[in-house]
Formats: sequence, structure tokens, C-alpha cells
Amino acid sequence: MSDRVELNGLRVMAHCGVTAAEREQAQPLLIDLEVHCDLRSAGTTDDLAETVDYGVLGVEISELAEEVPFVLLERLAERIAQLVLTRPIASAVDVRVRKLRPPMAQDLTSSGVAIHRTVL
Repeated sequence: MSDRVELNGLRVMAHCGVTAAEREQAQPLLIDLEVHCDLRSAGTTDDLAETVDYGVLGVEISELAEEVPFVLLERLAERIAQLVLTRPIASAVDVRVRKLRPPMAQDLTSSGVAIHRTVL
């Protein structure tokens, strides 16, 4: 399926990391996702109920990232995917989560993970 609802550049402050310092101090994460779904009905009816409400989804993802501490970005990405796939219209999701201040001595713009999950 090629139809998608996208959220790009959702910036959250979250506690995520292996080191104690990363878990103590919230750090900026950038989240992108593509929700694969059939958008024909929404395109025909102009009805929000026929699509994924990205405003609501953005709030739910922000709350998850900001309220639950994670050790691994992989776990956060997995939880986001699970949250997205509760939408009846969603058939799959691509989630990308990046740390904007990775704890490295080298000059690195970001580090991150990307996952693809489908409805089972």
C-alpha cells in the first residue's frame, strides 16, 4: 500500500539511554513516522474519522516518550509502533527515533534506529 499519514520531526524531551547521565537528564529526541493505511475513504468523504488523526497521535507519542524512561531507542520505537498499530485503519508503520545529542566524543549529528512493523 502506498498511502501514508506522516509525522516528521516530532521533537520530544525524554529520558533514554544506557548511561546514568542519559537516564537522569532529559535529552532531545526526534521522531518520524509513516502510518501505512488506505486513505481513499478520507480523500472522498473529507472526514477525519476515516484517517489517522496525527494531532492526537502526536500527543500520545509525546506523552509516551516524555513520561516513560527507556534504556534503548529500540524499545521506544517498538512502543510507538505498538501505539500506532492500535488504529483500525493502520496496516503498517515505519518509526524512526534519533538522539540529537548522542553521548559520543566524536562530532555526530544524531544517532538512531528505524523499524518497520505490520499488523499481525
